[in-house]
Amino acid sequence: MVMTHLPPRAGVGFKPEHFAAIRSAPHPVSFFEIHAENYMGAGGLPHAQLTALRADHAISVHGVGLSIGGADRPDAAHLMRLRRLCTRYEPESFSEHLAWSSHGTEYLNDLLPLPYTQETVDRVCAHVDEVQDRLGRRMLLENPATYVLFAQSDIPETQFLAEIAFRTGCGLLLDVNNVFVSCTNHRTDPRAYLDRFAMAAVGEIHLGGHDSEDLPSGPLLIDSHGAAVADPVWTLYAEVIARIGPRPTLVEWDSDLPAWPVLAAEAARADRILTRVLAHAG
Repeated sequence: MVMTHLPPRAGVGFKPEHFAAIRSAPHPVSFFEIHAENYMGAGGLPHAQLTALRADHAISVHGVGLSIGGADRPDAAHLMRLRRLCTRYEPESFSEHLAWSSHGTEYLNDLLPLPYTQETVDRVCAHVDEVQDRLGRRMLLENPATYVLFAQSDIPETQFLAEIAFRTGCGLLLDVNNVFVSCTNHRTDPRAYLDRFAMAAVGEIHLGGHDSEDLPSGPLLIDSHGAAVADPVWTLYAEVIARIGPRPTLVEWDSDLPAWPVLAAEAARADRILTRVLAHAG
């Protein structure tokens, strides 16, 4: 099984709107992430740009369409396209969400939560095994942002993810913004969640922006990826890095795109935190 690694520095999600600015300032960040489903065609401008980026940068491929938590096995045709993409670009990392987005022939444009039960653990483990076998590489599984909880869940999310990592050998992608969003929505303590997280399995960290709505019951946070990373998320991130050491860190910004210097500045803020920890360790 292929086990490659991203550099323990900061990267950003690649957007074609930023391509010219990126090429005029070589090596502005340590790596770029692409969404797999945007590159499953054979050619054209998307692949021309990605080929140029790949020549100079590490790449992470992030899937949003495997529906790995769904009731059905991963779609064979989708897996074949994903394998072709990974073979073509040999990314340093592949990751997917702990979520489901399809059932039978119905496909939903969202990442939906799943009940945390032993039956679900067994099913997700089987799906992760199948994905890793088909791709011939280790994958990372990302903790979700959630807005509802299932009454039948009887396993804490952190324990659920840890058991999947232990049984399948997959790594975990810790999305710190998702932790903050979920814990705020469910009125729980994000630091207590992070204390229980299987940090030894963390191969990458995500940071993103969120929106907030004030409801009579309290704040509701939406994982929008359409704003700068919030200060409380930066604080949690710095605490995690200080505890476990530097990890590849991606800044996500997928809607209401800012100008390239704004996104690059977000990555630079993550890099300063990583560099500070590296210097302290040295």
